[in-house]
Amino acid sequence: MVYAPFYAPPQEIKTEVFARLPEHLRVKDRWSGWAFGKGNDFLHSFLEGPSFDRAGNLLVVDIPYGRILSISPKGEWSVVTEYDGWPNGLKIHRDGRIFIADHQRGIMQLDPGTGTVTPVLEKVRREGFKGTNDLLFAANGDLYFTDQGQTGLQDPSGRVYCLRGNGQVDCLLQNVPSPNGLALSPDEKTLFLAVTRANQIWRVPLHPDGSTSKVAAFITLTGGLAGPDGIAMDEQGGLAVAHCGLGTVWLFDRLGEPRYRIRSCEGISTTNLAFGGPDNRSLFIIESDSGTILRAEVPVAGQVMYSHR
Repeated sequence: MVYAPFYAPPQEIKTEVFARLPEHLRVKDRWSGWAFGKGNDFLHSFLEGPSFDRAGNLLVVDIPYGRILSISPKGEWSVVTEYDGWPNGLKIHRDGRIFIADHQRGIMQLDPGTGTVTPVLEKVRREGFKGTNDLLFAANGDLYFTDQGQTGLQDPSGRVYCLRGNGQVDCLLQNVPSPNGLALSPDEKTLFLAVTRANQIWRVPLHPDGSTSKVAAFITLTGGLAGPDGIAMDEQGGLAVAHCGLGTVWLFDRLGEPRYRIRSCEGISTTNLAFGGPDNRSLFIIESDSGTILRAEVPVAGQVMYSHR
């Protein structure tokens, strides 16, 4: 939760179930190595990475079984593709290509027409990644992504990279205890980073030459069984933060003050989120343990992302 002594209790917003993973898509007889440490080796799914395509379909990944799933505006599910990997994050380029941060394989891309998944970036300077987690496009085509692996307070060596439009790869940060979700400020001069195991959101200034300095802890949370996971920017420069292990999404204003608390009507594994709906004022939230997509109506619209223009 947010540190209570400094702020008034945020106004609460309720959620409802938008769509639930249907029984025929729940895995019952397969084991995944990704499930190690989850307490249950036979997961039915673990959904993440929500992103809307131009037709209004919500795409999500199923990490342990290498699936990309699509949910129609009416809540109907279909399998876009299934491949050998652990897809963790997903974003859609303006040209329609689907980019995936895969824990095993690095940055991949999916052709939505054929379902073919091919590598984009598997190594940097001949070295593999710890386990890529989430990704985000800037307006100029630069791709920011996190390399989390098993990092945490015991091993604060997670990294944040930028794959430039010209193919150059820059490591912006390399000392992060569990880098996760990403969001860009409306002017794209600041990158916001969810640092899960530190229970913080970091503020990362982006300089014109591509470097950064004076990285700061912008928001500090407490509680929960994990920490901040997926994040998204609203049109006023505020942040929506999925607090995994607390069953909560926080809505902060542009100064980092908590304004609203959205409570899950399902479980506590609120891992990620995306703004959507006709006016971009609906927040679609993944509750991963139950395989459920929740929806909340919120007072501020989400930022219109480059990939949707």
